[in-house]
Amino acid sequence: MDSEPDSGPTRHFDAGEPLARFAGRMLVVCPRCGGRALVVPLPGLPPLKYYTEFLFRPRRLACGGCGALAEWESEVRGAGLVGVTLGGSEDPFFRRPLWLQTRCAGRILWAYNEEHVDALSSYVGARLRERAGWRPTTAMFARLPSWMKNSANRSEVLAGLESLRALAERSDPADRSDAAHERGDRPRPHGSLYFRGGPYRTMP
Repeated sequence: MDSEPDSGPTRHFDAGEPLARFAGRMLVVCPRCGGRALVVPLPGLPPLKYYTEFLFRPRRLACGGCGALAEWESEVRGAGLVGVTLGGSEDPFFRRPLWLQTRCAGRILWAYNEEHVDALSSYVGARLRERAGWRPTTAMFARLPSWMKNSANRSEVLAGLESLRALAERSDPADRSDAAHERGDRPRPHGSLYFRGGPYRTMP
């Protein structure tokens, strides 16, 4: 039987997973109390066929601290749904600052959730990085900024990711990172169009 690629601490195998793989659950700053809130798909939806469906699925923002609650749905445009574009230090649905962000190497280091932090740590900490034969257009690791990939920044980025991991365990407004404020740091102003019953394409 073929052995699995070595994914130990000094070696990383990139299977080409997109950022959408980690977009099912996002920790954000609550719009009411400033504590940690959670953005997730509405319950009761059918199972995912593709991770990209996370860009269109209805979402709920809920804060366990103050009880704030909000819902988001895709805009309907003709026969399609207009989804969001992932990336940047705000969640793309409610435009709230991500809870998991910190200053690192003169930049802002962010993640959606603990699983995202673990994946980034595995990649950044690897001395040898391998990838499958995929096109890198949507692969998360291939699209990381060069400062995160630079071996000269490895120790600082790993320390920043450890800070995010610790921050994920906290929820009080006083625990909020000084980097987690509204800066208008948003992804490109376009969405994706999903034709119900068919494929999706990027909107200009």
